[in-house]
This record gives sequence, C-alpha cells and structure tokens, in this order.
Amino acid sequence: MTSDKHNYINLKSDFGRGTRIINMTVEFFRLEAAGGIMLVLASALALIVANTGLYPFYDYIFHGMQFRVGFSDFEGFNFEIRKDLLHWINDGLMAVFFLLVGLEIKREMVVGELSSRSKAVLPILAAVGGMVLPAAIYLFINRASPETMAGWAIPCATDIAFALGVLSLLGNRVPLSLKILLTAIAIIDDLGAIVIIALFYTADIHINALTFAALPIMGLFLLNRYQVARRAPYILMGLILWAAVLQSGVHATMAGVITALFIPLRVPDERRSPAQRLEHDLHPWVVFLILPLFGFANAGVPFEGMGIDSLFDPVTLGIILGLIVGKQLGIFGTIWLAIKTGLCPKPEGTHWKHLYGVSILCGIGFTMSLFIGGLAFAGQDMQASVRLGVLVGSLISAAAAYILLRTSGPQNTL
Repeated sequence: MTSDKHNYINLKSDFGRGTRIINMTVEFFRLEAAGGIMLVLASALALIVANTGLYPFYDYIFHGMQFRVGFSDFEGFNFEIRKDLLHWINDGLMAVFFLLVGLEIKREMVVGELSSRSKAVLPILAAVGGMVLPAAIYLFINRASPETMAGWAIPCATDIAFALGVLSLLGNRVPLSLKILLTAIAIIDDLGAIVIIALFYTADIHINALTFAALPIMGLFLLNRYQVARRAPYILMGLILWAAVLQSGVHATMAGVITALFIPLRVPDERRSPAQRLEHDLHPWVVFLILPLFGFANAGVPFEGMGIDSLFDPVTLGIILGLIVGKQLGIFGTIWLAIKTGLCPKPEGTHWKHLYGVSILCGIGFTMSLFIGGLAFAGQDMQASVRLGVLVGSLISAAAAYILLRTSGPQNTL
C-alpha cells in the first residue's frame, strides 16, 4: 500500500511538472508570435516614415541627438559614455535582448530541447547548414569586392520572433513539434551569431577595460558559486560588466550573454530559480518593447534614388540570395540527409513539406541580420544596401514559407 501511494505521488508530481512545461512552452510561443507581429508593424512604420517628409525628423532623433551617461573629475576619475539614440538601442537595449537569448540558450541546453543528444542533433546540424551555405553564397557574390566581404555573416541569422509570428498566422495547420524545431534551430543560430560577433566583429581591444571586466565576472562567478537566489546582485554585476565591455572594444552585447551564463538555473529550496524568474520577467519587455524599438530604429530605408538595379548591388544581392536560397537549401538539405541516413528521426507529426516550409521560414533574418550588418559596415555608407537586402530577403522568405505551410494541411497537428 505504501509503495502504491509513493508511486501515485511520483506520478502526480511528474504529471504536474509535465503540465508546467507544456504551459511554459505555449506561453513562450504566444509571446514570441505576438512580438514578431509587433516587430513587423514597427519596421513597416519605419519604412513609411523614412519615405515621407518625416524622414529628417526620424534621422535627427536616432542619429543627431546625443545622450550622455557618466561623470567627470570625480575624485580624479573620469567616466563618460556619449552615444546617439540608435547606438544606445543597439549597444544598450540589445544587451538586454542578448541577456534573454543567453538565458534561453542555457535553459534549452540544461533542461530543454538541446539537453540530450537525441533532441539536439537535428537542430544543431540544421542550424550549422543554415549558417554555412548563406555565408558561402554571400562570399561568392562578393568575391571581387574585398571591401564588402566583411558582411558574410549577415544572411546567417534567423529571427525567432518574426518567424514564430508567421507560424502563429497558420494556427493548427502546423504541428507543435515543428514550432519546437524552429525554436531550437533559431536558438542555436543565435548562439552561432554570438560566437561570430565575438570572434569576427570585435574592434580594437583596450586591455585596461578588458582587465577591469574580469572583476564583475569574478563577482558573477562567486554569486553563482554560493547559489545566491536574489537577482539584483547579478543585474548589478551585469551593468558594471556592460560598461567595462563597452569600453574594451568587444561589443557590449556580449556582457548580456556572459551575465546569463552565471545566473543559476537551479537553486536549492527555490520553486523557481533566478534564471527562470528573470527570463519570465524579461520576455514581455524584450518582445513588446526592445525588439519593436530596434526594428523601428534600424529598418528606416529611404528608397529615394533606388531602382531595380539597387537589388543587384553585391551586398544587397548576397544577403537576399543568402537568406532565400542559402537558408532553405542549407537547412533542408542537412535535415534530409540526417533523417535519410538514420542519424535523426523525423520530428513527430511532420512531413517533408512541413520541414521544407520551416527551412524557408528560417530565411527571415531581420533582427540579428540588421544587427550584424551594423557591426560589419560600421562607419561605412552601406547600411541602405544592408537594410534593403535584409528586408527583401526576409519578406520573400516569410511569404513563400507561409504559402507553402498553409497548403500543407492540418493533418498530424498537436
């Protein structure tokens, strides 16, 4: 009798845990989907503003106004950060976005879809294929133009919010397993983008600032080591780290990722860990405020003076073909090989049309592509070409994937 009661309690506990995981997954998809729609609307508004008489005001707000944070001559110390609004968004608010990305990657690797070999192999292979082929296409098109080859990583990214926003329009026509696969691929894609930014888009290193950054990292390590459950100390250390990394020449968003790695995912006697609580609290702010604001600030492309020939600019064409052709062939080709060779099973409830559709959908680069484009051509007059390529490639990928998945039918959905 005691054994039966014990088994019943375990079963009830497992059922409750499983229900919580399902609820968290559904909530995640709803947030990302709604955020993706807001991102599209904000970016569309930016395009409208940039091509009307409001553009000078738009340009002044984001590029002309300078905002200063810091102090001067305080006990002999001087510290000042002065940037225009666009850079406060891209270097400051996007560090919060990368903090959330870091928390999502950590969760997926510890308890989620990347926590075991059987779950992780297919999205990892697909993500790698979806980064290598777009980069190769971009480099091939720009092979005769060494000054533009720095943009090779722009078409490698996938915008999870935008992509899930498109999937949300399809309702139950796509299985839940396909949404999970897309999310896993996009998260690994984000991890790859983080590595690329750290290795290839780092400016001149300032050793003093980088050395100082070791202090907040040590503080984060000690907080994690002693399993401190309060979030405020981690956030404080993260802010100090952000300022140090910003001054070091390494891109400041890396501070968000590093901070996320030290926030505990499991703490004894805590129902929800600091990482879980912070991810839950940050998610609405990121998807409903930071990403739409980023889209509005970065998507404003004035089309004056542009013609059809602008699409054949090596940078623009490389990004468009990388997103449209490279992403779908790189991801679907890798998925097909992995499943046909028996290395991975086909995701439950999906068929090949589903998998091809989600491969096309990964061609929505948007947020991360625009972000990398800003780093690749910082100080160069190529942002219009980058933005045009990202917008055209992402919109064509979104439309093609939507049409294909809508005709896939609702069978085998979850």
